[in-house]
This record gives sequence, C-alpha cells and structure tokens, in this order.
Amino acid sequence: MSNYPFAAIVGADEMALALVLTTVSPEVGGVLVRGEKGTAKSTMVRALAEILPRQAVVHGCRFGCDPRSPAADCPDGPHTDAASTTRPARLVELPVGATEDRVIGSLDLSKALGHGETAFEPGLLAQAHRGLLYVDEVNLLHDHLVDLLLDAAAMGRNTVERDGVSVSHPARIVLIGTMNPEEGELRPQLLDRFGLTVEVKASRDPAQRADVVRRRLAFDEDPVAFQTSYAVAQADVAARIASAQEALRRVRLSDWALDKIATVCAGFEVDGMRADIVTARAAVAHAAWEGRTDVTREDIRTAAKLALPHRRRRAPFDAPGLDEDLLDRLLGDDEPPPPEDPQDPQDEDPHLPDEPDRPERPKEPSDETDTADDDSGDPMTTPSAQDCDEGAQDARDQRSDCTPPDPTDTESGGEVSETDPPAPVQGVAAAHEPYRIRRLSVRGTGSGAAGKRSRAITTWGRTVGSSRERTGRVHLTATITAAARERGARATGTTGTTGTTGTTGTSRLEIRASDLRSAITQGKESNLVLLLVDASGSMAARSRMAEVKTAVLSLLMDAYQRRDRVGLVTFRGTGADLALPPTSSVEAAAACLAELPHGGRTPLAEGLATAAKTLGLERIRDPRRRALLVLVTDGRATAGVDALGRAQRIADQWGHVAVDSVVIDCESGRFRMGLARDLADRMGAEHVPLEDIAADHLVALINDRRAA
Repeated sequence: MSNYPFAAIVGADEMALALVLTTVSPEVGGVLVRGEKGTAKSTMVRALAEILPRQAVVHGCRFGCDPRSPAADCPDGPHTDAASTTRPARLVELPVGATEDRVIGSLDLSKALGHGETAFEPGLLAQAHRGLLYVDEVNLLHDHLVDLLLDAAAMGRNTVERDGVSVSHPARIVLIGTMNPEEGELRPQLLDRFGLTVEVKASRDPAQRADVVRRRLAFDEDPVAFQTSYAVAQADVAARIASAQEALRRVRLSDWALDKIATVCAGFEVDGMRADIVTARAAVAHAAWEGRTDVTREDIRTAAKLALPHRRRRAPFDAPGLDEDLLDRLLGDDEPPPPEDPQDPQDEDPHLPDEPDRPERPKEPSDETDTADDDSGDPMTTPSAQDCDEGAQDARDQRSDCTPPDPTDTESGGEVSETDPPAPVQGVAAAHEPYRIRRLSVRGTGSGAAGKRSRAITTWGRTVGSSRERTGRVHLTATITAAARERGARATGTTGTTGTTGTTGTSRLEIRASDLRSAITQGKESNLVLLLVDASGSMAARSRMAEVKTAVLSLLMDAYQRRDRVGLVTFRGTGADLALPPTSSVEAAAACLAELPHGGRTPLAEGLATAAKTLGLERIRDPRRRALLVLVTDGRATAGVDALGRAQRIADQWGHVAVDSVVIDCESGRFRMGLARDLADRMGAEHVPLEDIAADHLVALINDRRAA
C-alpha cells in the first residue's frame, strides 16, 4: 500500500519539524502529537518512515543489530565477522489492544512445549530497534504498557524477567504517539517522558484547506503519479535528514547556550532536569538540521517551544501551553560569542545555508513571511499569524459550546403565571481549589475496561486462577499441571509400535489442546460517573453553587486519576441539557463546569429523565461498564405542571435503571423541607447533606455506604 508523501502534507509544519528533530537525534526522546481528529497525524507519521535512510543490519539478527557496533549481549549474538545487509527504516505500529507479552516479548511456547527448550520470542520493541515505534491513540493505551514503552525509549534497552526467561536486548527506538485530547489525557508523569510535544489543528484558511483536499483527491485518484510528482521533494528531505544525522556530532553546545537553556527551564518552573536535557538535545538537533555548527538563540527558542509546554502542567486540568513573550524575555537579546577560530577549515560544514544545492530552509514560527500563497509543498511551512488568531477564536468558540443556552426567556408551565417575569440568571459561580478525595469504588467484581477504580476481572493484573476458556494469555503452570495429571492415564492407554499395550517409551511430557489453560487476572476497572447537577436559581442561595462546583470538580479530579469516563447533565429553566456526553476527557467536563451558569427555575423531572436516557444508551454501548449517578440538588422542582409530582414518580421508578446513585443535598437554611432526602429514599440512593462534604468526606461517605 502506497503512503502519502511526507513532502506533500500541508498545514502541519510544527509536527513535521518535531518528527524530523527526533529522527535526527533519537536521544531527544520521541514525540507526542496532540490534535483534533482529521489533522493528518497518522498520515504524517507513516510517511516519515519512507524518507529515512536505509539501515545496515546483521544478517539474520532478529534484533536488527548494527554491524558496525553490534550489541555484545544480543540474544542472537555474538556477531563476530557476521554478514550484513541493508533494509528500509522500520515503522512498527503498536495497536491499542496489544498485550504486554506482545510488546516486550515472552517465552516461545512452540519451542517450550514442543522441544522442551526455554527460548525467547522477541516482541514489538525488538522489531522497532533502530526504527520508529508508533502508537496511535496513545492516551487509550493501558498505563502499564505506556510505562514499559517510555522506559525502553529512555534506557534504550528492554529487559524481560518472566516465565523462566531472562533476556536483555537493545531497544533504541523513536517513540511517536498521537492522541485526540477529547478522548482523555495522559497523566502528567507520562507526558514528561515524551521528549517533544506538538499541538495540531486544521487550518482555518480556506485556501489552505482547499489545497489539502486537492492534493488528497489527486493522491487517491492516482497514487503512483502523485508520488512521482513529489519524488524530488522527498529526496531533498531525505538527503537533508541524512546530512543532519552526520553533522550532529559536530554541533557545538557552548556554555552560553547551556546557560540560556537553564535560564529558560528555571523561568518556566518545570519540574526535574529532564526538560533541560531534552531542550539541549533538541537545540543541537535543530542546529544540525539548519546546517549550523553552533547552537544559536533561535535553536534554543525552537527547542523550548517543543520541549516545555507539556511539562508546565501543575494540576490535572491545566492545559499545556507556553507563554512565548516570557520565553523571549528569558532568552534576552544577547547573541552567542563567536567561535574561537571561525576560519579553521576543519570546522567548515559542507551544508552551510548559502550552499546553492542545499534544500530550502523551512520557515520558522518567528519568520515574518506571508505563507498564505506558498504552494511549494514544503511540509515545514508555519501557519501565518492570522491562522493562529483564527485557531484561537475557534478554540474559544468550541469552549462556548459547553455553556448551556439561557432557558429563562421561555419560562412556562401550569404552575407559573403568564404575568410572572422570567427568573433572571444570577451569574456563573467560580469553584474553589479542588481537594483530594478517597477512591469511590463499586461493590463486587466487574469486567469492564481496565482502569484504577473498582475491582474487576481484566486482561492484565494479578493472576488469581485459571480457566479452560481461551480468553487470555496461556497460564503455563496450570497447563503443565493439567497435562501432568493426565500423563498416567495417557501412558497406560496408548499402544506402542509393536502392538502391545504399554507406554510409548518416552518420558517427555505430552501437552494436548485439552490441557491448555488461560490465566484469570484480577485488576481494576474504570467506571462511568454521571454527574447530574441542579443549576437553578435556588442553588445560588448562600453561595452554595461555588461549594457545589468545588465538590464536583474534586470528583472530576478523582475520575481523571482513576481513568474513568465522565458525563455531565445539568438542569435549569425549563429543561435539562446533556452538557457533556460520557467521555474520557474529564478536562472537557471541568471546562463545561467552570462555564456553567446558574439561575431560573428547577426542572428536576427533566433532569432525571435525561440522566436515565443517557445511562440507558451508555449501557447499550458498553454493557460491561458499571455506572454511578451523582445527583447534586436541593430537591425542589418548580418548572412545569405538577413539577414535584412528576419528579417523584420518576424517582419511584428509578430502581428499573439499576444504577447506584448518591444524592448530595444542597438545601440550606434553618428550616428545611427535606425534599432531597425524600428524593433519595424514593430512588434508593444514599443521601449526603452538603454540610458533611468536607475535603476528605465526599467519597468516603459513599464508600462507607458501599461497604455496609
């Protein structure tokens, strides 16, 4: 299958630069690409492999050792005087559903069971050695697999100690991950392990969008002709990458450059020293890519823009970003001192910027060049300032979608007089600093998607038993035990070649298909937490809405850490709104919560009906994921005819929804009507007064109820 040419991709210049830098210097640590769907993330990664230089490998080595410096401890070695061959640079794709055995390697069962040999079967890390390991939707990958990948990328080795196998082999990989933030974020600890990160979004320039469509249609119509038309541009980029790789060791990182890098990283208050190291390596790679022998201010600026944004996240809901004005102030205006002997012929670089046959230098974000009319096909072109402004406006427009429409201009219902003025919207309350809460877990043992909340039978975790059903990895010990138990019966029931009854004359253990056992592993699952929040005017009394938002935000933080899916339903005015459909992106839920206005009447019945419908649809989509409903209300219902009666009738039938529920009572004042308590009793839910929700009480109370 033909891949789209790397040089033909339009509008992803920062991503192209990050990919190039990490291939020029794999020690940079890989690239994480964050962006909305349909922005050519996967297309560009797959296209990158075709422009990388061919590799010399030891013939027959499953680990792809370099014949110039083969690994002394290679499991297929030693490679003394071994023949060599060449191969294209490898791009190994890791599927989201891959198992740990497939990633790091495991015991070769065919040799172990067939010949009684303990042999190692290499995994994807061995295949990707000296190449690219690509993980699409890396944020959906199990956290323990991400840890394995990042450790291998950082150490350059893969060590396996399991199932009687003890192997360590080189795994020098360029790790590339792509993700859509709407589907959930990576933990800050994992974000830090990626060397570089970029944000990509579709251009808002109609001319550039039309160019993207034009090129894609041309490629789909005749891939061979399209690739031929970009063959020269492809060859130029490939030659430039090879030249930069050779020039990398000649680039000088001066004390002045190191001081600047340290100043920038300290000024942005990044944690640890990994940011400084990655920025230094990326700056050296950028200088080599630009054909320079000394790291300049511009190299440091470009490297910092790629290496620091994702390392500035302090809280789970902090968005990655970098203040470029602060970056420029930290860099200052001073230029690096000139080299001691600039005329030394040994320091001359054969790829200086003024060489006529050198490929055109890509435009940097600081270049004051209009790129709107550029149709050269160079993937390194940076969007104009107008594109950035339009992209920022588009982001603001997307955030505004989280705010429910103002329902107070259509107040109606049998209990409301036509002469009554509409209830005003009282404003948008701001939440306080969220607090850490205890884990909320569901009783029993589930079988949902792997996570970190409730106990469940999962595809990975602690082995708790074995099964005849072939649903997971082979439980080697149980398989051998089952075969050993049948050994005597099989020996006495077999017939030898002489026609007499007896043993077969061999002491080797025979394992048949009926002996195979699968491991039953117990781990943690993630759950669906559906938040049903009353945002009516009565909730604004005594600043209760700020306290409610703080509690809900704390629940969201816990859901983020436990890898849950969350949904947000709000009700106010005359109806309920599914502000955020169930998603793994708790950041989106937090953004919607922050912009949630309060005011108007209380359509409690509509809120309950919307929640029940949402839970029913989610049960169809994912029957194994267990859910928890958290209703935050004072129990009042004032919108529509017989508002309270309708809400009570829905609550009486809540048992049919079969979802564990908690009602957080927000009623305040000395004299209380007890409507929320009555609602909880009708729903069979736990009733928790808001006064009892302290920094360590919200989820603790729910857990206590579940443990009872």
